[in-house]
Amino acid sequence: MTTPPPALLVAAGHGTRDEAGAEAFRDVVRELGRRHPGLPIVGGFAEAAPPPLDGAVSELVERGVRRFAVVPLALGPAGRAEGEVLAELARELERHPESSYTCGRPLGPHPALLSVLERRLDEALGSVTGRTPGDRAEVTVLLVGRGSTDPETNAEVHRAARLLWEGRGYAGVETAFVSSAAPDVPSGLDRCVRLGARRIVVLPYLPLGGVLPDRVRQQTEGWAAARPEIEVRSADVIGPEPELLDLVVERYREAVEGGPRMNRDSRDPAVHDSTAPGVGGTAGLPRQPHAHPDGDGHHHGLGHHPHHWGHAHFHAH
Repeated sequence: MTTPPPALLVAAGHGTRDEAGAEAFRDVVRELGRRHPGLPIVGGFAEAAPPPLDGAVSELVERGVRRFAVVPLALGPAGRAEGEVLAELARELERHPESSYTCGRPLGPHPALLSVLERRLDEALGSVTGRTPGDRAEVTVLLVGRGSTDPETNAEVHRAARLLWEGRGYAGVETAFVSSAAPDVPSGLDRCVRLGARRIVVLPYLPLGGVLPDRVRQQTEGWAAARPEIEVRSADVIGPEPELLDLVVERYREAVEGGPRMNRDSRDPAVHDSTAPGVGGTAGLPRQPHAHPDGDGHHHGLGHHPHHWGHAHFHAH
């Protein structure tokens, strides 16, 4: 009996109008192909930037691909990128019952990514102020998430903040959001001051660069300019670090192999329910596909294909 080909890894990103941010995503997919040359992978955006992931699943199925594993490059649940991919896969599964797919869990908050966040904080403190990590007791961190109309997604940012605070010696870790949720960055900084902070590091809880991290930095600098008595520094995003790349592959393998931590797959009837998270969505449900009116761009859907396995390819449309 011949061994079936490995499931195709579909790396799904939100998308951004910022070319540097889009290129950072492409770099992640290309580097995944280099680090894992036997891993079949495609990548693209749900919105705003090439390569879009619109129509790719249908084309891939027609080309003979039968197994898919979706890994959203997102730190929290209910991302638009994940929802659009799953909706497309669900439609194709109805047309091609021999096909199957799984969806990996969000990337965060994973201990490896928390370590990168800790490193970003040390870089912000050390490179700018000359302080060592031993001075953390004087530092309050403002962890800034993307923001969502889904409260469960926003709650994950608070969970990450708690995990980042535990055992690392910071005075505190507060939360804010750059889009679609309160408090915003200036309000989050105000809260830090009310709690007694005099040294604050604003840390984007975002995987890659783009419009939103730039907005976080601009809002931080604007707030700090009006309050020179408060020391405020900006940290960098997680970025395409080895920890991020390894975690994408870990989520892929977890999705393909299954297990108690898998969140959903094509065998789960809820995936095909129009009210399932990321598929159809109904107003008033705790989780549903959601827009980011202050985000990076407009919706374009899903689409891209490889010429052969083991490499990542991108095509501008």
